Amino acid sequence: MPKAIQKSGDHVIEVQDIAKIYKVGTEDVYALQGVSFHIDRGEFVAIMGASGSGKSTLMNIFGCLDYPTKGDYFLDGIHINTLDRNGLAQIRSQKIGFVFQGFNLLARTSALENVILPLLYDRTARHSDPNQKAVNALYELGLSDRMHHVPSQLSGGQQQRVAIARALVNDPAIILADEPTGNLDSRTSIEVISVFQHLNDKGITVILVTHEADIAAYAKRIIELKDGLVIRDEVQTPILGQAI
Repeated sequence: MPKAIQKSGDHVIEVQDIAKIYKVGTEDVYALQGVSFHIDRGEFVAIMGASGSGKSTLMNIFGCLDYPTKGDYFLDGIHINTLDRNGLAQIRSQKIGFVFQGFNLLARTSALENVILPLLYDRTARHSDPNQKAVNALYELGLSDRMHHVPSQLSGGQQQRVAIARALVNDPAIILADEPTGNLDSRTSIEVISVFQHLNDKGITVILVTHEADIAAYAKRIIELKDGLVIRDEVQTPILGQAI
């Protein structure tokens, strides 16, 4: 991996005039049109926008799954534009905890084995006891009595908690949650969003992607996109979820 350019400061994410342009025939289509903002450590931010607003493109860039066509992206002080594909993969494994709408758990593998998986691919040897690290993450999420259950033996909310534990286990710079309540009923959605609030209260940076205003209401800040532009960026007093 080439040596990345480092940038100091409290911004865990900083995007500077980033654009993403796709070729459709002979036309240039702008998915993002010069977006600039930063997210500080310890924030809980909801990224909102309708289909086609650019939020999925932005999330792919945040998650180091794609590069901006123009502009600069810094994650935890690292200039992501300077990294090759191997560098991006390394940053994803070390700096980002992903939580998806579909849970993405291995069906025949226990909760504990699902959570420990990212540690098995971590070549930095940061964790001397990966098994205990995974156990601790499941305890944190209230799943100490479910760690040996496979996903089919867990409720939807419990499966999403396992996915959150898996995202946490590598001590990432950010938790990036893409529509994490999309497959859950209203009651379970509140349970899961309360988990994110609990983690944020402990200082973990959470970035939540959602098209649901009632879910975004639990975040402390909303950034809304439309036609590839930021049309709203405001701090709010969040709705408080339930204790976990």
